[in-house]
Amino acid sequence: MTMSALSIRNMVVSFDEFRALDTVSLEIPVGESFGIVGESGSGKSTLLRAVAGLNRFESGSLEVNGRSYSGWRRDHEFYRTVQMVFQDPYGSLHPRQTVDRLLLEPLAIHGFSDTEARIERALDEVGLGSGFRFRFSHQLSGGQRQRIAIARALILEPKILLLDEPTSALDASIQAEILNLLEQARKDRGLTFIMVSHDLAVISHMCERLAVMKSGRVVETLNVEQLRRHDVATDYTRKLMVASEGFVRHEA
Repeated sequence: MTMSALSIRNMVVSFDEFRALDTVSLEIPVGESFGIVGESGSGKSTLLRAVAGLNRFESGSLEVNGRSYSGWRRDHEFYRTVQMVFQDPYGSLHPRQTVDRLLLEPLAIHGFSDTEARIERALDEVGLGSGFRFRFSHQLSGGQRQRIAIARALILEPKILLLDEPTSALDASIQAEILNLLEQARKDRGLTFIMVSHDLAVISHMCERLAVMKSGRVVETLNVEQLRRHDVATDYTRKLMVASEGFVRHEA
């Protein structure tokens, strides 16, 4: 039996009186690339943030590689294992820190000593040379910023990468480069991906299985082959497929 990298059972997240996640359960095996789709407000990013510890879940359970975690967590082992890449490369990097400082900070927090070699390797892995080390984020393009954000996530050698719309803020010409970079990193490192996207073309390219979310609930879980055959169980998923022009183009 394949071990679960991530096991979520009956997770609930509420903001005041609004229930953003309503008893969500998912099992994601080690090494899988798993997609989460749904319309805006469906709860997909809230779920990712709850797994990452950025939103507190009030009930339910979360296990990462067999270890249980509560709604709030601060231990270093979790963040060595789980890292997140955010949607907006302009908002996720500190504007007054150089690339070198941005990459050094997580290494310092986690007590790594071979910082020089790790920074050089991280930049090389995302296709940026050492000439980028002492630039500020405002001196970089959107695609370069997202590469730095990915390097920062990978530099701690995590096992699970949470990807919240990692290409949606980028030009179409750059999106494929970033997706290919992520896919290569997954293969090279044996990573588990959980990717949120509104674009079914991206999910069908990157993921093996996916969950469809609506109003804070998972309404359907299917594999990508079922998605490509339009073998779906709910009208909601069918409507998402019609609304996703990129998926229609991909299918054509």
